Amino acid sequence: MRPGDVDDEGAAARAGGRLPGDPVPDPGLGDEEPPAGPPPRGRTAYGRAFVHALPVLLIVVAILYDILTPRYFTAGPLYTAAPLIAAPLYSRRGTALTGVAVVVSVIGLQLGKGVIHYVDSLTELITIATVAVLAVLVNGMVRRSSERLVSVREIAEAAQRAVLPEPAERIAGFEIAVCYEAAQADAFIGGDLYAVQDSARGVRLIVGDVRGKGMGAVAAVAVVIGAFREAAEQEATLEAVAQRLERALAREGTRRDGLDAFEGFTTAVLAELPHGAGTVRIVNRGHPPPLLLYADGTLGALPARESALPLGMGELGVWPDRAEEVAFPGGATLLLYTDGLTEARDAGGEFYDPQTRLAGRVFRHPATLLDTLAEDVRRHSGGGMADDMALLAVRRPGYGDHDHCHEP
Repeated sequence: MRPGDVDDEGAAARAGGRLPGDPVPDPGLGDEEPPAGPPPRGRTAYGRAFVHALPVLLIVVAILYDILTPRYFTAGPLYTAAPLIAAPLYSRRGTALTGVAVVVSVIGLQLGKGVIHYVDSLTELITIATVAVLAVLVNGMVRRSSERLVSVREIAEAAQRAVLPEPAERIAGFEIAVCYEAAQADAFIGGDLYAVQDSARGVRLIVGDVRGKGMGAVAAVAVVIGAFREAAEQEATLEAVAQRLERALAREGTRRDGLDAFEGFTTAVLAELPHGAGTVRIVNRGHPPPLLLYADGTLGALPARESALPLGMGELGVWPDRAEEVAFPGGATLLLYTDGLTEARDAGGEFYDPQTRLAGRVFRHPATLLDTLAEDVRRHSGGGMADDMALLAVRRPGYGDHDHCHEP
């Protein structure tokens, strides 16, 4: 038996006690979203609607208060609050109309009560009008800040496309999909990375996780991706690609005055899919093990037989890289991921287990797998992930598919 070949007992363990020949769930199960119940948008949607309507509600409450109370009682604070709340929520026109509505309401009520000629009433009216004008000015400042934020987001999106370009959906006959989920709201790129490169020796892949956050991590991602693409084209073996990445990180750390000034190590898993061989070769550098989803719904992890240090820590010791070869039959899907997937916790502190969640399920396309997986993780963690998550899935077409991985 070759390394990575599956025996019946191993398959039964992976599939929760079901042998590969036993009945499996409907093969279309993976193409459907798992039941999620009512979407968790109720409170948020109602809360936003209430806040958006708050200026109008304040005006209405203030008018009723002035009508139902003696003439010397005033709802001035409510009138003053309405345009100020409208300033960050409404457009400039909406904010101005809110201010006009407030001023007109106060004038009308003061005329109705016959108190407009009193000094206190005139002072209140001038104060409310001044606040209404200031609210329009505040609205302009908020709008300019929003425009700058949109510009920053566009730059971040461009940086992500430059550093982590999305690979083609089909490379050398393999079906490929990627997914990047940032833990921080409005963040587009962090320390997780992926890349796919076709070469004369096969399609080569990498998924990794750089130590740290911020621009230092982004710089390290750029170094690793650049070195990988060059090495994947030039190096004869996957082991040599890993060593090339090791040297690139060491060189960059030296250039930046040591590891303290650079995000100096990266956990990574590299894979090679030889053209037409029906196998996958894997080199793991301290990264979560890939998962292999077979066409019949069985699933197995591919842990490294020998532990290895992450990339960039070669000064602590030298262990020769050894690629492990595993059968990659038609219809199977290889899933590479970062620890943001397995470190996602639910409200009770339970970690997300992709093996348990995916066991017995079949996905006809890797994009369907990643969409389902990402949605399931968000549901498990309640939308609050602790770390970024990068996913890469590669499917070898089966014999029943129209296209096949090309032979050399």
